[in-house]
Amino acid sequence: MSKQCYYEILSVQKNCSEGELKKSYRRMAMKFHPDRNPDNEEAEHKFKEVKEAYEILSDSQKRAAYDQFGHAGVDGSGGAGFGGGAGFGGFGDIFEDIFGGRGGQGGGANAAYRGSDMQYNLELTLEEAVFGTTVDIRIPTKKTCTTCDGSGAKEGSTPETCGTCQGQGQVRIQQGFFAVQQTCPHCQGAGTTISDPCDTCDGEGRVEENKTLEVKIPEGVDTGDRIRLSGEGEAGINGGPAGDLYVQMHLKDHALFSRDANNLHCVMPVRFSQVALGGTIKVPTLSGEVNLKIPPETQTGKVFRLRGKGVKSVRSSSVGDLLCKIEVETPINLTSKQKKLLEQFEAALAKGGEKHSPQQHGWGDKARSFFDNVKDWFDAEKEG
Repeated sequence: MSKQCYYEILSVQKNCSEGELKKSYRRMAMKFHPDRNPDNEEAEHKFKEVKEAYEILSDSQKRAAYDQFGHAGVDGSGGAGFGGGAGFGGFGDIFEDIFGGRGGQGGGANAAYRGSDMQYNLELTLEEAVFGTTVDIRIPTKKTCTTCDGSGAKEGSTPETCGTCQGQGQVRIQQGFFAVQQTCPHCQGAGTTISDPCDTCDGEGRVEENKTLEVKIPEGVDTGDRIRLSGEGEAGINGGPAGDLYVQMHLKDHALFSRDANNLHCVMPVRFSQVALGGTIKVPTLSGEVNLKIPPETQTGKVFRLRGKGVKSVRSSSVGDLLCKIEVETPINLTSKQKKLLEQFEAALAKGGEKHSPQQHGWGDKARSFFDNVKDWFDAEKEG
């Protein structure tokens, strides 16, 4: 069965730049990554194809060979596959490829590789986000195996030089008069193999563990903001530096307020008499209740701005506002006396006509005009 064109797999033109190639690879690799598509064999297959295509086309020598000879010029240079992701949000192999981790590139014997970055999704209440807090988070990660000191070999033994690449991590492939180098398929670029793996880490050199970290949340953070904890990601390989941990904020819904950047919004239900006659109401804010003066004849939907009662920006000293929307509440469970008083009140309003209800009368005039126009149109159609 013939292989699909690598350029078609990555949805790029043959003359695309390295930047366009990387951008397309990043988008497609994230789309088909196993962490996003658990138990999806089709997505897994597509991810392998994308990874293999990018490994060839991102290497200038391999790309030249592929452009000239097609798959025959790079036969055997397919991608090295992928391992399971970090589960709860680890970036894993895809980000190693994109941001300069292992990426399938041979580094020779005992080459050191940076550990994977990880992400932790932290839920906060609005109050915690506004005023800041300190939280403890518990995360699964990988640390260097203390039994084998990260070598992956059983105690008393050592990794052996790979017999295929002789410790170079790469092998030379001759295709007619053209030769290319590729990652050693036997040791996956490590330059060594382990015949007697460590019982603790099964030869990986790292073990999983849970650790607790204290994270200080600054004032004013919002959904989508991230805090970077340097060196708190997965342990590196062969003594390489650890990756970073990114703590990403997610705000929970609040019972009273909704947030829009540094502004807060709330809806205040008020009685008809309060907006008709005017008065003062109590409005909740994150720093306590404040008085809001309602002018007489205030209409439902009116928004009042309480300056400085919003959220202090996490990136500056500016403080947002609280926007309070007035919502007139229709009274319920009326007594017979209250109903009679309302009937008398309604009768008094009706005598005043447009004077008391200008919007209602204006709307009525527009409605009558609309129906008159419709009637004229139907009459003209009949005559025609």
